[in-house]
Amino acid sequence: MENSKIAELFEEIADMLELDAKANRFEPLAYRKAALTIGTMQQDVAEIYAKEGIEGLTKLPGVGKTIAERIVEYLKTGKIQKYEELKKRFPIDFASLTKIQGMGAKKAYKLYKALGIRNLDDLKKAIEEHKIRGVEGFGEKSEEEIAKGIALLEQSSGRMLLGTALPEAEALRDKLLKSGLVERVAICGSTRRMRETVGDLDILVISKKASEVMDFVTSLPEVDHIVVKGPTKTTVWLKIGLSCDFRVIEPESFGAAMQYFTGSKNHNIKVREIAIKKGYKLNEYGLFDKNNKNLVANKEEQEIYRLLGLDYVEPEMREDRGEIELAMEHKLPKLITLQDIQGDLHTHTNHTDGANTLEEMVQAAIKLGRKYIGNSDHSKSEHVAKGLDDAAYEKLFEEVDKLNEKYEGKIKILKSGEVDILKDGSLDLKPSTLEKMDYVIGAVHTNTNMSKEELTKRIVKALNSGYVDILAHPTGRLINEREPMVFDLDTVFQAAADNKVVMEINAFPNRLDLNDENILKARSYKLLFSIGTDSHRTSHLEFMRYGVGTARRGWLTKEEVINTYPLDKLLKLFKSKR
Repeated sequence: MENSKIAELFEEIADMLELDAKANRFEPLAYRKAALTIGTMQQDVAEIYAKEGIEGLTKLPGVGKTIAERIVEYLKTGKIQKYEELKKRFPIDFASLTKIQGMGAKKAYKLYKALGIRNLDDLKKAIEEHKIRGVEGFGEKSEEEIAKGIALLEQSSGRMLLGTALPEAEALRDKLLKSGLVERVAICGSTRRMRETVGDLDILVISKKASEVMDFVTSLPEVDHIVVKGPTKTTVWLKIGLSCDFRVIEPESFGAAMQYFTGSKNHNIKVREIAIKKGYKLNEYGLFDKNNKNLVANKEEQEIYRLLGLDYVEPEMREDRGEIELAMEHKLPKLITLQDIQGDLHTHTNHTDGANTLEEMVQAAIKLGRKYIGNSDHSKSEHVAKGLDDAAYEKLFEEVDKLNEKYEGKIKILKSGEVDILKDGSLDLKPSTLEKMDYVIGAVHTNTNMSKEELTKRIVKALNSGYVDILAHPTGRLINEREPMVFDLDTVFQAAADNKVVMEINAFPNRLDLNDENILKARSYKLLFSIGTDSHRTSHLEFMRYGVGTARRGWLTKEEVINTYPLDKLLKLFKSKR
């Protein structure tokens, strides 16, 4: 897929246009809107263009004729001339520098003008020599924060968001299946375990035409270059910036190979130890007895676990966190599935910072089979998101009522809001407005650098208010971009349990917050959870699968996630608090 690269180029174009005094002030915004659409799409823009031409591209939100022409230009040539022209005037690696927390395009340009900093290496050298603090508008504290941001960036180097890696893996899988060369394809590795970031891709196939498969995968347009090509294993470097291993597996070894290449390493070690204790040998080729006979000899991995006396362990649980012991005792939880989801409780519209109307979001939710959708636009203190005041919510609720009449029997639209938890722990709206909502989502967006004690007290006060039903993206982290807030999780979880506040698992790919480890911790407090997409456009509603994957990594069952409930049960839950 070319989506991520095109989105990155559009973001850079927007950065440079904002620095260009001659540029139309609306132009950068247009490129950013297009970048957001393309960068978060699960469908390949190249596929859309191949099927529908440039007209298909212009149907995408935020993509007009000019932007569509830029996309076509890239798909045909691998370049965008406008980008190349702007780069001559602004020779800065904005793509890398703006990934550093607190470093926007304007700051990067200021450092370029003052110190000639063009890229990450230049910036690191300037920090080592303490030159940043001498630039007007910066200082010693700014220099320290930038250094921390670089450390965070390098710590995550080489790992890609699941939301980018999984669609790429699926696109490669689908092309293999359509090629007629393979009988079966399986995506394995950390992608199959639904880890929040992915270091590389592992794709296994069954085929009687191994050499043709290797030729096929090395000629795919997604491939930047070949790392190594062999008769049954090939490694390529993909244009999105990730390596991918393709392996042709014999049918009788496929189940064992799936188990082996799914991992994790520690999980596999324990499974192999169990095999050894039973007198077997387990590797990627099969489960063998003392006579070297493959006991599995089929295409499925479930048989391996059965023969070892274990219940089948779902891929998302394979992290050596006690799942093997539960599998031995036949006590593994039955994990939630995407099919269990009844509705989405965290969505935004163009009333605030979303791209689509409320009705468009509703129509998209109906297509996905949702039974209800919660409209949760931002409250007024979230200025950057054009947050709503109390009067604006009143008007929005009237629109919800009208749409509920129009779509009666198809879907129920719930009244809500993502309401800021202010610095003192109070909520951003009047009680009279909050009481008109079916449920209230509380969220911390500002003043996140308070002390651990102050931030804990702030969140607990909001949870104790009696108005917060769901705590949104609880730790506030952005994967590879922003560290989580520092507060006492145990104290907050206890307060949530005392007040029957639901913990959100935010499904947006760069959040996935709560993460799997914190979900496991929260479960010990008998908390309930909500998986919300935090959608800002219709295509984001499909992010639900990442939230479900994270919930499965946290061992959650259907019963523990409230948006698996039928509508009447859900509303009864919320009303029980009021």
